[in-house]
Amino acid sequence: MPKAVLDTTVLVSALLKPVTGGASYELLRLADDGAFELYISKSILEETADVLLRRGRIRQRYRYSDDDVIEYCRELARFATVVGDVPDVRGVVVRDPNDDMIIACGLAADVDFIVTRDKDLLALGQHQKIAMVTPEMFLQFLRSRT
Repeated sequence: MPKAVLDTTVLVSALLKPVTGGASYELLRLADDGAFELYISKSILEETADVLLRRGRIRQRYRYSDDDVIEYCRELARFATVVGDVPDVRGVVVRDPNDDMIIACGLAADVDFIVTRDKDLLALGQHQKIAMVTPEMFLQFLRSRT
């Protein structure tokens, strides 16, 4: 079974666009259904909550409550595996230090994919054996397996 980390951009998008059935939302549904193993870290969960709770521009554009964000993060932790012991990769892999936690989670969980819309991560193409892919690319991969 494939193993993946969804980065913060994908997790935020999944909460904001469930009605339109976007790729990010579809990936969470597939993870919950067991189509792939989803891994996240405490840092990724915290950043996701922080972006959703504290970014005024997002809050103005989309309607959701603080309780919605808390419940969403609890649900993520319910069906994903939360990785606790992540390696220190600061400044080693990517130029943006905010991306380090995504790479670290992927390495700790020995995943096959990091699913992201982050241009810096996508520019890597691959790190060690972890492929950097967009949500649409990962959906296409999962659909090709059925």
